[in-house]
Amino acid sequence: MAPDSSQGKRNLIIVSNRLPVSVKRTDGSYQSSLSSGGLVTSLSGLTKSTEFRWFGWPGLEVAEKKDRELVAQSLDEHNAVAVFLDTNLANEHYNKFSNSILWPILHYQSGVVYDDGPWQAYRRVNELFADAVAEAATKGSLIWVHDYHLMLLPKLLRQRLNKEKPCAIGFSLHTPFPAGDFWRALPVRNDLLEGMLASDLIGFHTDEYKSNFIQTCAQVLGARTEIPGRIQYKDRLVETDKFIVGIDPQKFKDTLQKQEVQDRIKQLEEKYKGITVIIGVDRLDYIKGLTQKLKGYDHFLDRHPELRNKVVLIQVAVPSREDVKEYQELETELSTMAGKINGKHSTPDGVPLLYMHRSVPFTELTALYSIADACLLTSTRDGMNLVSFEYVACQEQRHGILVLSEFAGAASFMKEGSISFHPANTTELADAVYKAVTMGEDEKKKKYEYLRNFIETNTSARWGETFIDRLSKHI
Repeated sequence: MAPDSSQGKRNLIIVSNRLPVSVKRTDGSYQSSLSSGGLVTSLSGLTKSTEFRWFGWPGLEVAEKKDRELVAQSLDEHNAVAVFLDTNLANEHYNKFSNSILWPILHYQSGVVYDDGPWQAYRRVNELFADAVAEAATKGSLIWVHDYHLMLLPKLLRQRLNKEKPCAIGFSLHTPFPAGDFWRALPVRNDLLEGMLASDLIGFHTDEYKSNFIQTCAQVLGARTEIPGRIQYKDRLVETDKFIVGIDPQKFKDTLQKQEVQDRIKQLEEKYKGITVIIGVDRLDYIKGLTQKLKGYDHFLDRHPELRNKVVLIQVAVPSREDVKEYQELETELSTMAGKINGKHSTPDGVPLLYMHRSVPFTELTALYSIADACLLTSTRDGMNLVSFEYVACQEQRHGILVLSEFAGAASFMKEGSISFHPANTTELADAVYKAVTMGEDEKKKKYEYLRNFIETNTSARWGETFIDRLSKHI
């Protein structure tokens, strides 16, 4: 069946909780601007063969009908369509269920308290998304749903599209999918699995996540899984696979060539002459292992007093979910730990830790990546962790070492080119840092070349194109 399109192009509908567009009120009207990076970049190569529209929440409440029309006009310039939610419903769906109940379970956090109110909000938001997308879909559309905020959406779409509008539905999960015991702790586990299984194609970042999902569907729902990479559930045969998400390395190379960035690199190199720089860039989130990182770094400094004033960790902790109590408490704990480390190890000649709790402009970030001799990532669980890719993309001159937790999804692919460790093992973490800062040039270059080849092969564009090509086969 050919897709409905006068130009012969594929009709792709992308659905995510938030639009990749920022919308602002200005002088009684609305202005929208497209975000860069992430999924936006990965789909840029599809424009010749595919027409796509993006559905999602615009990030603000728009109550009046005339205002909604103005927002819709503004978003239309970017092929974006708003799913409007009131502030309370958006908060219950995003903060109370998606991030306080679902996110912890997906990342192996125990002690999650289930509450039915947020679950009903989650259902309602998925229904509103389904109404909007089903209305816009045409016969032969490709619909690509993203992430844990919208796990019910594929099934709700099937119910609305029925036989008049046959479409191919794909779902990509950008977090880990946990082992069955963790998933079974969730009272609404069956609803979420059945929601995803209404897809034609489900994509995961690693084989482990894919395997966990397949086994959980068999254990919890009694699904048939004899055919490799397929799940037979009721009357549906669903395809699952690993799709390696990546970055656009060229974007980093281009930024590094800018004069302002080159000037900044020179300034930083002068400032840190004779000092080994370790960089850490993480969202401030408990899955990033930041308390473990600071404990391990403190232990490293204790064990190697000869490196005093010769090593500095620059840790960027990007603010995240600041209205959630657990995140506020984590920030307080990290600030306290950073103060104690500097109080203990600083001398009049310098401090061993620079802790920055704020966002850093992209140009500054690329300069920091470029001058760092090592990158330390200590995730306790992480869907992929693309900071590891970004660091490698900026290391053509220095061949810095990636020190990567075995629990980051990226470790599945990057182990051979990095130093691996268990983030909860403080001694192992400290030893990994020491190995990175004392490694010889030949070994560093060999590891760098392995990683560079990996990130240049597995780009964001390749990920997007591969998924869409596979999904097209289900039309």
